Amino acid sequence: MADEIILVGIKKDVEVLHEENHRKNFHRATKKAEEKNISESEVTIIDTEKDNSSKKKIFERIEYFLPMTVLLLTWYLVTCRSTYHSVLFPSLAAVATTFVQKIADLSLLRAIAISLLRVLKGFAISGILGISLGILIGLSKHAQRLTDLFIQVLKPIPPIAWIPIVILWLGIGEESKVFLIFLGGFFPMLQNVSDGIRYSDKKLTEVAEVMETPKKKYIFHLVIPSALPSIFTGCRISLGTCWTCLVAAELVASNDGIGYMISNARNFGRMDIVIVGMLSIGIIGKLMDVVLNAVEKRVLKWKA
Repeated sequence: MADEIILVGIKKDVEVLHEENHRKNFHRATKKAEEKNISESEVTIIDTEKDNSSKKKIFERIEYFLPMTVLLLTWYLVTCRSTYHSVLFPSLAAVATTFVQKIADLSLLRAIAISLLRVLKGFAISGILGISLGILIGLSKHAQRLTDLFIQVLKPIPPIAWIPIVILWLGIGEESKVFLIFLGGFFPMLQNVSDGIRYSDKKLTEVAEVMETPKKKYIFHLVIPSALPSIFTGCRISLGTCWTCLVAAELVASNDGIGYMISNARNFGRMDIVIVGMLSIGIIGKLMDVVLNAVEKRVLKWKA
């Protein structure tokens, strides 16, 4: 009798164990199924986001290149007609042919190299003086009052108006051309830097004053970093203005460079060469702006 009772108890224990194992397995299977469903839904969401992001990028690229594509297509359609007179404006095919020829005989590349060097020299000088003086004016009310009238009178004068005086002062050499390019880039740089310093975050300035931060540390660790976006904006505007002044600068008794090539082609009625020179300035200016923008994004990671 006792043995039977023991056997019955063992059977019950076994049945309980089986039920518990079955319950645990069921819970495990349910949990795995839920995790699988969740992971599948997450993957689906991620894939959807990737698709939307790629579609958005494609749409943005189309938006970016659409105006230029429409302009080139319109140019081609208008100038390809047999009744069109190319004297008014050269055809797209003629400009493309001239562009290839100028690259093949290296004349365009030589002109670009000479003009690029002049622009970089003028931009470098305007950057050094513009940033230095801009920081001084932004930090000092006395410097601002001393220089404001002088700057506001000279700033509206276009660089081309300086040509007679520049020739008288510096002659017709390389210095006069670089000086005219410098004039074009100096004032936009100065204005942006001084405004960036002057309108830096007031809360940071107040905190620095409360903590009695040393003047040197205050300038180099707070004021200048907070003004970096304005400084980079000044650099980009200044660089564009330097390229704008290039043609005027190379009118000063020059016999090389993109500006000279455009001026000389105009005298001989070669509008195709004029357009090639103009497009070359635009393309190089855009490439340099892209480089500056990339440097800005790398330096100002905190801004993003």
